[in-house]
Amino acid sequence: MNVRRIFDSESGIHLTLIDPDEQTPARAGEIAVEAMSGGSDGIMVGGSTVSGQSIVDETVKEVKEKVDLPVILFPQDTSGLTGRADAVFFMSLLNSREPMYITGMQMRGAPIIKKLGLEPLPMAYLVIEPGGTVGYISDSRPIPREKPEIAASYALAGEYMGMDFIYLEAGSGVTEHVPLDMIGAVAKTTNSNIIVGGGIRTPKQAKKVVEAGADIVVTGSLVEEIDDVEQTISKLTDAIHK
Repeated sequence: MNVRRIFDSESGIHLTLIDPDEQTPARAGEIAVEAMSGGSDGIMVGGSTVSGQSIVDETVKEVKEKVDLPVILFPQDTSGLTGRADAVFFMSLLNSREPMYITGMQMRGAPIIKKLGLEPLPMAYLVIEPGGTVGYISDSRPIPREKPEIAASYALAGEYMGMDFIYLEAGSGVTEHVPLDMIGAVAKTTNSNIIVGGGIRTPKQAKKVVEAGADIVVTGSLVEEIDDVEQTISKLTDAIHK
């Protein structure tokens, strides 16, 4: 499966993020089925505090058995890798103060990714205020919400370094998504695929994020908190795909 080609040929894409630590592998499979039925275009697997490689492997195995959607790893470190997935966001957290998250983990992970045969999707990962758990764990300097030009400059730097994806992350479970003017500034500055995650909970919010310039919308915490995943995802994807 050529995951990059799927992203390059479409716009208004929705990805459902499943954190292996937040439910059993069996429940992850159920969420994936409901997400697919609701119109989600792919499944991301990963989180800021994944407890071990085995839970990632079991979760991806269960998801792959249940749905025919691309499964993309979203690893915090090398423990988030498994050859059962289709691709991996090979990301560099550009506004971290910790070199390990900029190039260190990438150096360790690259040979493993090659050995596993995963499709690497080069991505510049930017943490935006408030940043949530990932901002704390990665020792980031979250980009101020009122400074879209900083995000745009980081995004352009990522593009010039060969990164095909720019992820604007407000943080999991936050109450506000990335500001629309910031998304717009990044969209005007770069030709890379723009991913936006964190704080997107309603169809109206999802629609505005796409209209501002996002190519891909990610929802994660939301699916952990609700019972009717299919209906909720369906409303989001209807807004995104229009």
